[in-house]
Amino acid sequence: MALPLLWLGAAAVSALAAKQLSDDRKVQQLKRLRYRNVQTLTDLKPHESPIAIYPSDFLSTEQSVKPEVGAVVCCGIGGILDHTGIWVDDDTIIELDGEGLIKAISPLRFTKERSGKQIFIACDSHAQPLVSRQAAQRAVEQIFQYRDYHVISNNCHQFIWQCFKPDDSKISTFKEFNLKLAQLFNRKIYWDLCDIG
Repeated sequence: MALPLLWLGAAAVSALAAKQLSDDRKVQQLKRLRYRNVQTLTDLKPHESPIAIYPSDFLSTEQSVKPEVGAVVCCGIGGILDHTGIWVDDDTIIELDGEGLIKAISPLRFTKERSGKQIFIACDSHAQPLVSRQAAQRAVEQIFQYRDYHVISNNCHQFIWQCFKPDDSKISTFKEFNLKLAQLFNRKIYWDLCDIG
């Protein structure tokens, strides 16, 4: 009889944690409206993260944004990882897949084999996508090439970052990618829903 009570307790704690995360996200979105003048990283307090809102299929994001050429997009994998790509035209994303192939795919295909069903786009506090047409061009030039894919040392984040900064140091995690992106654009990053409709 103790085991079902333990499960009930765990479920209650999980629900409480999810509500707290949702409340925190709403507070962050309200801050976005209040602090629209805080644009650059130098405007941040020392303890503030340059990543304001991470992508999440589980927590609501009210802002949706039309993608632009050179915008960074992502979707979730298994609820704990993120997969990144770069938007290159009206209906095409360039990605590095898990087999090491760099390919052009549709937004539907971008999420098809992943747990995340929504695409997010890296934006600033004014919901403007952070874009680089040069990075998009570099991605297009690499279509159908293979890389020696490795989930940590040569993954999708590394590929997209090298489209922005070809000779920069290697990165391996989504967090490192976000920090580099924030530094490159000198903006706090908000992962908003990508409006492809």
